[in-house]
Amino acid sequence: MSENVVAQLDPIFKPKSVALIGASNNPAKWGGMVLGRALSCTFRGSIYPVNPRETEISGLRAYRDVLEIPDPVDLAVFTIRAAEIPAAMKRCVEKGVKGGLIISADFAETGERGRALEEETVRIAREGGLRFIGPNGNGMWTSAVGLNISPLPTPAPGRLAMISQSGMFGGAAIHATMAKGFGLSKFVAMGNQADLTAADYLEYLRSDDDTRVIALYLEGLKDGRRFLEVAREVSREKPIVVLKGGKSELGARATLSHTASIAGEDRIFDAVCRQAGLIRVSQLEHLFLMAEALLSQPLLRGDRIAVVGNGGQGVATVDNLAALGFEVPEFSEEDQLELKKILPPHAPIPRNPVDFAAGAMDTEDEVRVIEKLASLDYIDGIITNVPREASYKTSSLAERKKAAITALDRFVGIPEKYGKPIITQKLMPSETSVEFLRSAGVPMCDTPQQCAVAMSALTRYARIKSRP
Repeated sequence: MSENVVAQLDPIFKPKSVALIGASNNPAKWGGMVLGRALSCTFRGSIYPVNPRETEISGLRAYRDVLEIPDPVDLAVFTIRAAEIPAAMKRCVEKGVKGGLIISADFAETGERGRALEEETVRIAREGGLRFIGPNGNGMWTSAVGLNISPLPTPAPGRLAMISQSGMFGGAAIHATMAKGFGLSKFVAMGNQADLTAADYLEYLRSDDDTRVIALYLEGLKDGRRFLEVAREVSREKPIVVLKGGKSELGARATLSHTASIAGEDRIFDAVCRQAGLIRVSQLEHLFLMAEALLSQPLLRGDRIAVVGNGGQGVATVDNLAALGFEVPEFSEEDQLELKKILPPHAPIPRNPVDFAAGAMDTEDEVRVIEKLASLDYIDGIITNVPREASYKTSSLAERKKAAITALDRFVGIPEKYGKPIITQKLMPSETSVEFLRSAGVPMCDTPQQCAVAMSALTRYARIKSRP
C-alpha cells in the first residue's frame, strides 16, 4: 500500500462529493444524524442522499440508487442494514467510487454470519479498488475539507489525529480537545478494521501536513508485523501516543464482542510499543495530556526539571516527577540569591521547588522567576502555576491589566526563546490568564500528577527521536 497510500485514502479524507446511502428524514436514525451533522459543518462539497423511498431529504434531492447520481462520487457512507451492504458496495464500485465509510454494525463482531458478510464486502471493495473505514464504527472527521460524518460534535481544526477502535473514545477526544483549547486534524472510528487497518492510517498520517501528533486507541491488531514496521518509521517523524484496551483477561474477552478484535498478550504488545517507538499510556486522560504537551512544547534535552509551586503543591509535584524518573536539581547558591531578590520577603530560600509562600506576586515578577529558571543551563524544563493576572505597582486598573498582559505575552514566548518546555497547573488562575495561555497553546493541567505525566511525554519522545 505504501506507494499509493495518499491516492487511496484522499477520496476518504479529502472528498469533493459524498453519497450517504441510507440517508433519512428521521433525525433519530443514523442516516438522519450523520446527514444533519454533515450539512451543519463547513464542508463545501456535494452531498447526495440515497434512499429508494424518499424524493427529498433535509432539503436535498434524494436518489433511489447511487448509480442515479449524475456526478462523480468520491466517498460513499453506508448506514443501511449489514445484509444490504454487499449489494450496495457492488453498485458503488460500478459507479467508480473510491472511498467508503461503513457505519453499520452486525458484522464479524456478532459471529460467523456477520463474518461472512464482512468478508464478502471486503472482496467486492478490493476487486473494485475501493478502500473503506469500518464497519461497526460511528464515523469520522477530517479538517482537510471540514467534513464531519458522525453523530459527534464537530471539533475545531487542529494538529492532533485520533484513530480509535472505539467511537465512544472519539467522543471523549472531541470533548477533551474542546476543553483544552486545541482541535483535531482527523478522527476515525476504525471499527472492525475489515479493510483499512491502524497501519494504513498511520502511513497516511505520516505525510499529512495537517497532523503533528497521532493518538491511537487499539483493541487488537490486524497484521501486527506491518503495524510494527509502519509505526517504527512514522514515529521517527511524528509522536504516536497509544492506549490499548483488552489488557486484562476480562478486557480481552470484551474486545472480541466490541470490534471482533483479538487483544493478544499484553507483554507482546508492550514489546511492540518499545520496538516501534510508541508512547504507551494506561489511561485515556493521559493520552490527551501527553498529546497536548507534544503539540505545543519543545522536547526535553534532559531530565532536570525546575518546579514552582506554593507549599504542598510543590512537594507533590516533585514526588510525581521523581516517580517518573525525573531529576529536580538544587539551584546553585548564586542562583538562589538572585531568585530570592524577586520573591516576597517572607518566602523561603528557593532551592527547587520555588515557593512563593502564598505571597502577593506581580505577574511580571512571576514571569521573571520563570525566565530566570529557563536561562539556567542545568534546567531542561519547568512546571509552574498559570501566572496570575495581578499587579501591585499601580492603582490604575487599566495599567494593571496592561502590565499583566505584557508579562503573560513574555511568558508564553519563553519555551521558544530558550528551547525548554513549560507545563502549568491551574491553581486559582484568572480568566484572562487561562484564555491567554490557551490561545498560545501552553498546556494547563489540574493536578501535580497531570503536570508530571505531560512533561514525561516530552522526554519519552525525545528518547524515541534520538534512537539509532
